[in-house]
Amino acid sequence: MKLSLHYYLSIILFSLCFSAYAQEFSISGTVVDANSEPIDLANIIILAEDGTTFIKGTSTGEKGYFKLNNLTPKAYFIRISFIGFEAFEQKIILSGHLNLKTIQLAETAENLDEVTVIAKKPTITRKPDRLIFNVENTALTEGSTLGVLKNTPGIIVTEGGINIKSAQAAIFINNRRVQLTSDELIQLLESSPANSIKSVEVITNPSASYDADSGSVINIIMSKNLVTGYRGSVQTNYTQGVFPRYNAATSHYFKNDKFNFNVNYSYTNQKINRDQDDRVNFLDNANEVNQIWQSDVNRNTWSESHTLNLNLDFFIDDKNTLSLTSTGLYTPYFKYQINNNTDIRDQSQDFLSRFTADNLSRDNKYNIGSNLIFRHNFENNAALTFDAHYTTYNYERDQNVFSNFFDVNNVFSNASEFNTLANQSTNIITGKIDYNLPINESSSFDAGAKYSNVNTDSDITRVDIVNGTEFLNTANTDAFKYDEKVFAAYSNYSKSWDKWDLNIGLRVEQTNIEGESQTLNQTNTQDYFSWFPNASLSHQAAKDVMVYGNYKRSITRPSFKDLNPFTFFINENTIVTGNPNLVPAFIDHFSVGISFLKHFTVEAYYMNYENDSYELPRQDNATNILAFTPLNLDQRTDFGFDFLFDYNITNNWNLYAVTSFFNMTEATNFDNDFIEKSQWSNLSQLSNSLSLLEDKSLNINLSVLYLSRNLQYFSSVEDRVISSLSVSKSVFNKSAMISLTVEDLFNQQDFDISTRYLNQSNSSFSDLDNRTIKLGFRYKFGNTKLNTNERSTNAEERDRIKDLN
Repeated sequence: MKLSLHYYLSIILFSLCFSAYAQEFSISGTVVDANSEPIDLANIIILAEDGTTFIKGTSTGEKGYFKLNNLTPKAYFIRISFIGFEAFEQKIILSGHLNLKTIQLAETAENLDEVTVIAKKPTITRKPDRLIFNVENTALTEGSTLGVLKNTPGIIVTEGGINIKSAQAAIFINNRRVQLTSDELIQLLESSPANSIKSVEVITNPSASYDADSGSVINIIMSKNLVTGYRGSVQTNYTQGVFPRYNAATSHYFKNDKFNFNVNYSYTNQKINRDQDDRVNFLDNANEVNQIWQSDVNRNTWSESHTLNLNLDFFIDDKNTLSLTSTGLYTPYFKYQINNNTDIRDQSQDFLSRFTADNLSRDNKYNIGSNLIFRHNFENNAALTFDAHYTTYNYERDQNVFSNFFDVNNVFSNASEFNTLANQSTNIITGKIDYNLPINESSSFDAGAKYSNVNTDSDITRVDIVNGTEFLNTANTDAFKYDEKVFAAYSNYSKSWDKWDLNIGLRVEQTNIEGESQTLNQTNTQDYFSWFPNASLSHQAAKDVMVYGNYKRSITRPSFKDLNPFTFFINENTIVTGNPNLVPAFIDHFSVGISFLKHFTVEAYYMNYENDSYELPRQDNATNILAFTPLNLDQRTDFGFDFLFDYNITNNWNLYAVTSFFNMTEATNFDNDFIEKSQWSNLSQLSNSLSLLEDKSLNINLSVLYLSRNLQYFSSVEDRVISSLSVSKSVFNKSAMISLTVEDLFNQQDFDISTRYLNQSNSSFSDLDNRTIKLGFRYKFGNTKLNTNERSTNAEERDRIKDLN
């Protein structure tokens, strides 16, 4: 018995020793620069002890972290390198799992003016929660920021806003939200040059650190200045649509040991045309056509705008950084003119009467948003960030509407005229604190809290003019005060093990809203507490196969514009009015997908909207008034299947293709009448990026997007094709760039929308001023040779790294 026990103990000890001898270990660490900022895509190479024989290789992730597994215990030589920095080299003896903690790379002392770097990475990077569209050194960066978004897979830019497929997207720049209205946001992005953009992140499952109303996020990442010194550029563009448009811009970057500063300024002068054919079939009690109102509408917009973007980082010491960012949009001149001619006919198309309505508006507005950020890095790589934000917005519109009415014989009968003066002042204040803790090399924890306050004072005054005498129209004169407070807290945990990656988070928000119409003596209050969980799980099932699943709950709050009960008159029979009874919408978003063979991704998704709201056209058949009014829907669901393909045909040619088949179902009650509509649709996009000539100085991007007939809040939108071609060529020893961009190549971007349900029957065709040709020129000075801050590897190292993925 005693012998037997010793025997088994010997066997166990021998097995343990053998296991220890045969065990494989890992090397991990985090690579940062002199300012403790993580370095993405640094090269990590493991060599044999002689320093020449290659063993393994990888590159750092977004947070500068790397890990190399399956290394046997022995002596190695590690080399860490990144363009613009001195390489880190060290001999190590591996006898267990080794965490190198933080490796700080120092800038090279050599003159980087003589270095030309060309990005080697693919155009598209797919991750479980987002798609990253890398645009640096492509022809797209010679256009506008809005032009880049139009070419980004999954993003649809229309005159109504910027969507990720059917969901409206929140816009961030360097992870900071842009607080602008939809129209102002498009104006800002259209006037901002794209030459400073590094990439665009299309985030369909934002983490809990994002606001709960950020259900879908577009994050525009700007390039960082990695080298000490100064560089700058000047740029000008001429665009020919129906009318000419002009843009001039300049960008400047400066960096030393204490400061990193960049500023971008842009001036735009433009006139934009829009033609529209509208038809409203006013119905009788049996829902038969009673009168047909056909309108020929021409809209012109003149504007001059100034945009300014400023970023300043002050490196207090190795652990503390103070940053200031500011984005401003100033529009001192904005004129909006609508000329409308409406014919009124009976059901037999016999002429009954007509009227003309001329609407002329002049605006003066500005929007300035600034962030002050303090960041402290701890010894254990944890970080604490304080972020204070303030936006001030001021808007003034002076409007005149003059209408002439003609009888059945087309003879002038009478006229009407009125003026409105609308003012709005908005202040947004937010305070945010975030804490990030790397628990170990494979897990991290984030937590934070935020307070935000939106305060708006607005008023509108209407004056009717009768026989040259002005009369105050008290029924359409009002003042509105809006106050919104949101208290939020969140936590987020991420963990990687074996071939699994997990990210779970929870955000809670308490919302207090009060809207007061002083003239109507109406007060609307909303107080609610909500939970917003999110989760993401992915598994590397095989070398080239990854499966993933995501869940996110988010909210869409009614804007103060939608809650404002004001009535804005386009003419006497077409109005836009708010709805103080709107409630928030909650969205549940589920998705599962698989990426395989390096180039393919298939994803299925389901989105359920509770109380979704939208500005619907609602015709009153008794008064012949068409009112655009935001309303809550009882039910809205969106589900579908996405198929993605990304492939580098050659080193100079990248092809990206996506097709999505999706179903939209909408249902609600209108005055006790139930309506439900459903529609299957297809969205397909094909994008080609090419670099030509030996020095790759000629870049071409061609993108075509097809959207079939689709359902949009009980209205059917006919199919359309959105297309663009961008060409850029570097000249003057790569110190300058000339570019050409053509939009709407096939003249298929205009759209037809129709509404047919219950007692609603109207349609509209919009001929937009979107078929354009743009010529651009940009000249660079200072450290002009550094084209990108991305890494460059030789072919041997790149192939080795590729084999490990």
